[in-house]
Amino acid sequence: MSLNSIPTLEQIKKVPKALLHDHLDGGLRPETIIEIAESIGYQALPTHDPIELATWFQEACDSGSLVRYLETFDHTIAVMQTEESIIRVARECAIDLARDGVVYAEVRGAPELFTREGLSLNHVIEATTEGYRQGMAIAREEGMNIRVEQLLCALRQNDHAQLIAEKVVEFRDRGVVGFDIAGPEDGFPPTKQQEAFDYLRQENAHFTIHAGEAFGLPSIWQAIQMCGAERLGHGVRIIEDIDLSGPVPQLGRLASYVRDRRIPLELCPSSNLQTGAASSIGTHPIGALAKMRFRVTINTDNRLMSRTSMTHEMNEVVKAFDWTLLDLQRVTINALKSAFIPFEERLAIIEEIVKPGYLAVAQN
Repeated sequence: MSLNSIPTLEQIKKVPKALLHDHLDGGLRPETIIEIAESIGYQALPTHDPIELATWFQEACDSGSLVRYLETFDHTIAVMQTEESIIRVARECAIDLARDGVVYAEVRGAPELFTREGLSLNHVIEATTEGYRQGMAIAREEGMNIRVEQLLCALRQNDHAQLIAEKVVEFRDRGVVGFDIAGPEDGFPPTKQQEAFDYLRQENAHFTIHAGEAFGLPSIWQAIQMCGAERLGHGVRIIEDIDLSGPVPQLGRLASYVRDRRIPLELCPSSNLQTGAASSIGTHPIGALAKMRFRVTINTDNRLMSRTSMTHEMNEVVKAFDWTLLDLQRVTINALKSAFIPFEERLAIIEEIVKPGYLAVAQN
């Protein structure tokens, strides 16, 4: 077998993976939600059976509506209002990712969501960092190597972006590597948070922006050209600026700019199906975008809501587009090239873990 071979599911499970777009409050274990809910007297869960709860989350998110999709977070946020619960969720996140073969992850969360019961933003950020630290240590004990870093999200519909941006700078080099805005795109353009993005650039801080998921090209254009986004959270609708009707794809000005500038696309195939950004894996733009050599990355978005993992996302794309081990290695290296950690540290993971890991799978 070689890197040009189409991998089996078992081989996909073994390859090293890098993840740039994963939400902490979208990746809880169903058992954890139930246990915390029972301990705090939270009565609103639709069921207390773990399997049934996992199914409920997935089915509730299969509506094709981003707004309905976001409503499911009411339950996960409700059980993440104490330092203890945040540490637990973050710890389990790191462990679950490591067991799935992830060696590097940037997991994002909106600290303001977890302050309803009196926690400060600092408490939330520090608890999350501690949870990742514990999870990484447990993973090492299990013989796995993973590095997890935080992205702090502001919510587009609220007015806390500047404060969260300042926290990114305050906690830089202490477990936080970047900033993001999330939430409903339609009606809440990224330019509403322009002050925060200007501040981050002045502070030489990294940031990505959710854009081109539920809203189209104007959202992407503003994120890049007005706000200065280094990466696009999803960005799947860039396909709307590409004419695929002829034998050779014709890229519009914006699509050409995104490709030529190597702006990373944090694509999340299963999630995109649930929110209506794509109709099937087989027609998902990731296939065409990868062929045109956009800087494509594969991500989970919300593992609970999509009942997914990096292994599952990769396997779905392999089945749909006959991707090889080399294709999977390429998107993994794309992700690491686009990570918000220093260049030398990105390169070390690529050279010490990713390339040797893919070669070992190909040779066995």
